[in-house]
Amino acid sequence: MGMAQNKRTPPPSSSMILKLQSNTQGRDWAVGDIHGCFRQLSRLLKMAAFNPECDRLLSVGDMIDRGADSAAVLEWLAQPWFYAVRGNHEQLAIDSLLGDKQAEVRHVNNGGSWLLTLPAPQRQACLTAFQRLPYAIEVANADGGKIGVLHADCPDNDWEALASGLANGTLPESSRNVTLWSRERARNSRGGVVRGVDLLLVGHTPQTSATRFDNVLNLDTGAVYGGKLTLFCLNDFVELSLPSEDDALLGFHLHE
Repeated sequence: MGMAQNKRTPPPSSSMILKLQSNTQGRDWAVGDIHGCFRQLSRLLKMAAFNPECDRLLSVGDMIDRGADSAAVLEWLAQPWFYAVRGNHEQLAIDSLLGDKQAEVRHVNNGGSWLLTLPAPQRQACLTAFQRLPYAIEVANADGGKIGVLHADCPDNDWEALASGLANGTLPESSRNVTLWSRERARNSRGGVVRGVDLLLVGHTPQTSATRFDNVLNLDTGAVYGGKLTLFCLNDFVELSLPSEDDALLGFHLHE
């Protein structure tokens, strides 16, 4: 389906950061928290004229829970043009599937009951896929800069320290939790510039529209809560959003 530069072997479970070279053949898009709204995402990609032969789609995490199509996450993660970081909901699913009963209850209470209804082989496939998700993605710019992608926030506003700690496995759990759970920047409407990246793309805390705090752009626009789903083009900084609506007409298909 995809061109050679978009093919990749899924990272092993130990790979906590994924570094991508600049996409010289097409466009890179990032999408905010999907939360099971994959049919809405299909329509949005149709609007964006997304080309799976040369374009790439990056997810800021929280692909699952609350929305009707959470189980479709495995099909999307199997696409060679789709890349994602883990969000707190994927982490809750991992902990639940590994037998943490407290995490299971918390996951179910936050929209994760769909996972328990899956056959055992599919639940195992979800565990494997989610464990492979990195905490961060780094995308090289054609001009030599870079854009970071993670779910919530960058600990200590230091991307290089984060990237190094993830790469060598020394990043403390407290810092990993910042990437998954922190809402301080969004709550305070400030947080300081994240050093080491031109732009950092995050989600986690819903906004009425894509909102920038210093060089951090929050793309979670509350699709699953009746808001909208937002795409952001890394090439020209164009934003494209689609409000929630009936999923009767689907335009973009995974296997085109």
